[in-house]
Amino acid sequence: MLARRFPALNPLHRWLAALALLIPLWWFVYGQLDAAANGLVSALGLTRQTHFGEALHFFFYDTPKVLMLLFGVVFVMGVVQTFFAPERTRVLLSGKRLGVGNVLAASLGIVTPFCSCSAVPLFIGFLSAGVPLGVTFSFLISAPMVNEVALVLLFGLFGWQVAALYLGLGLAVAIIAGLVIGHLKMEAHLEDWVQQIARGAAYVPDEQISWVARFETGARHVREIVGKVWPYVLAGIALGAGIHGYVPEDFMAAIMGRDAWWSVPVAVLLGVPMYTNAAGIIPVVQALLGKGAALGTVLAFMMSVIALSAPEMIILRRALKPRLIATFAGVVAGGIMLVGYVFNLVL
Repeated sequence: MLARRFPALNPLHRWLAALALLIPLWWFVYGQLDAAANGLVSALGLTRQTHFGEALHFFFYDTPKVLMLLFGVVFVMGVVQTFFAPERTRVLLSGKRLGVGNVLAASLGIVTPFCSCSAVPLFIGFLSAGVPLGVTFSFLISAPMVNEVALVLLFGLFGWQVAALYLGLGLAVAIIAGLVIGHLKMEAHLEDWVQQIARGAAYVPDEQISWVARFETGARHVREIVGKVWPYVLAGIALGAGIHGYVPEDFMAAIMGRDAWWSVPVAVLLGVPMYTNAAGIIPVVQALLGKGAALGTVLAFMMSVIALSAPEMIILRRALKPRLIATFAGVVAGGIMLVGYVFNLVL
């Protein structure tokens, strides 16, 4: 497609020309979304003073907003992730001590393309490369929970302060949980077949990737990732629209407000059975906050959905014995609840 639009340019220049056109267009359209949503509601003969009109406005505004943020961040991170191939990540983490290794692993989790669906093969691969158990857990907690999609959507919807606090506390949960699990020396609670895997050195290919290949990787990530998550996005926004338009503010404030001390652990428990991702859950977070729910309680709910989902626990059961899974879930849940209480205290 780029070749047809820019036939006289070489591949790299075609990409640069396309990005030079698309970035300002993206920015312009993004700034017009609220006016477009208002226009659509008016064109249907509705007003935002009605429950249905307000719910429709939320849906019309958030759907393109979240999808545009997704397109942008997935493309950029697809390019960034070409610098962090799985084998290279293993080399960076292998042989690292607890402490330094946990910090590095949690930090790498932000910029690497791994989610809970990749938990078992990554877990085994890291252990086979000599990565300590606690360091591996720091990575596996950080990768889905403190990912680039969550951070960009939080920044776009709530501002840099919330995104930065989420980043700092999310990394703290991943690092501390990994340290605790590492100090408990629970390697014996890996399944026997995992323990028997021969430890080998990770291999890092020497090939250099061109910038054209990096841009093509970013575009492929957009097709693959957005293609997979858009139903979750629409479902999350539709649920958020219903909450935003119809749920009374007093009800949400009573259930998930900062005054109810039990709201944070209840929110964590409610999040575990759910299975979605940051793109699908953040519109729900936005709607809950608009109805009076406390920020810390809602973010604890979001973190449990992303990092402690029941399907992930079922997948991990293939490699971990029940006691290690229970320890992992308990330590992470405790950290998430602490984050929820901290947010409720400071914001």
